[in-house]
Amino acid sequence: MAHLPDIQAGARPRAAVIHEAWQRLEGVAPLSGAHGGPLSRTVKLILDPLVIRPLQHPQCAGSVIGADGAVLLASLLYAAGDVLGETARWYELLKRVRRELRITDGHPQDRYFQRCFELATTGQPRDRATAEHVLRALHGTADGRTTRDLRDHLADPARAARLTELIDTTWAGRERTADPDPAATAALITAVLDGAGRDVAAPLTELTARRAGSATGTSLTDPERLPPARRLGLTERPAPDRPRLTAGTMTFGAPLDRTVHERVFTTLRASADRSALPPLPTLVTEEITRGCAPWGLTDETLRVTAAVGERLALGLRPLGAAPGDTTAERALNARWRREAYVLRARRMLIRPDAPAAGPDDPLHRIARELRHPWQGYLRRLWARLHGRDVRQAPVEASDELWDLLDGVARSVILDHRTRVRRALTVRMTRPDAATETDTETDTDTDTDTETETVKA
Repeated sequence: MAHLPDIQAGARPRAAVIHEAWQRLEGVAPLSGAHGGPLSRTVKLILDPLVIRPLQHPQCAGSVIGADGAVLLASLLYAAGDVLGETARWYELLKRVRRELRITDGHPQDRYFQRCFELATTGQPRDRATAEHVLRALHGTADGRTTRDLRDHLADPARAARLTELIDTTWAGRERTADPDPAATAALITAVLDGAGRDVAAPLTELTARRAGSATGTSLTDPERLPPARRLGLTERPAPDRPRLTAGTMTFGAPLDRTVHERVFTTLRASADRSALPPLPTLVTEEITRGCAPWGLTDETLRVTAAVGERLALGLRPLGAAPGDTTAERALNARWRREAYVLRARRMLIRPDAPAAGPDDPLHRIARELRHPWQGYLRRLWARLHGRDVRQAPVEASDELWDLLDGVARSVILDHRTRVRRALTVRMTRPDAATETDTETDTDTDTDTETETVKA
């Protein structure tokens, strides 16, 4: 167990306290990043929920904690030092046996971190037999729906040719819905956003009946559309085009540019129980149909949600002065502008005497993103709608709509908070160091596999 040092008086960043205490622990290198601190997944999956437990210890919960909170937080980490070391040894064993079994499915940190902590606390024998049993239990529910199965399925030349032909046929016969009265549709979307937090079943039902979501999604393929899909962050091309089956490498770029392989890969990685998914060939053909549909979605209620989300996203102005035209825009803008990092970003971008930083500085990257926040918002909204479409979970009620739209905004805000906190921690611990990241060399590419969440 590490010796508990004196903590300097005064408030300190919580992440810096964790980083400092972590470096005093022994045997935790497999859970650590390149610069000696815990990986972000170590904090998210092990330290916060299983060791620190901020709800039970509110002194340790804030991004900046006082002297008493720093002492308590460091004490909790040191007290768990032996268990954390055993967790790291279990993780190394599971990774080694995983390679021997040729398992490439899922990210090992996501899959194994909490299971390793459980094994470390229950005293089970740390041997190969136990590790193999654990791995087969964790991966045994895939039933032919692994990312390797997907890769093999798409690698067959004859099958790939048939699927490519199916893409061409589906795209040629894709749905094209025109909006006969765009002004009336815009008024209905405004009514929905003005009723934020209240029952807006009537305008939602009318939007669905008018197939307003399909019409808006169809217009995305028009290069003359204003605003164009490229400015919305949905594509890097002048306008969305037919999806490709595969590409040389998986880049997981803009939502409407993703290949069928990338879309199904994301579905598999995001699923907690793959046995509940359709068989792999069905997943692929369904994704081809979905990829050629308006918004890349098949359910009309989800397309309507995307259309409403687009209007809301374009009204987000965390760095601006105007509060917003609708109730929903005003509420989200007000919440966003109260964030400390937004205030800092405004100073960085507006004040001529703001400290200079390079273009790759993390805080400046976030500041630039805040100038066009609709891109990050719409990408995250699309990911959640895509997940619901795969699960056949339409948006049928007003509260579902608001939970979804508000939850995406909260997610973007929290993501920025985390990135700011990480950047500040790296500056305090190693001013010349790059941001620490989680890396794995023996797995498939780690990607953003965002799934639907419920608003807290």
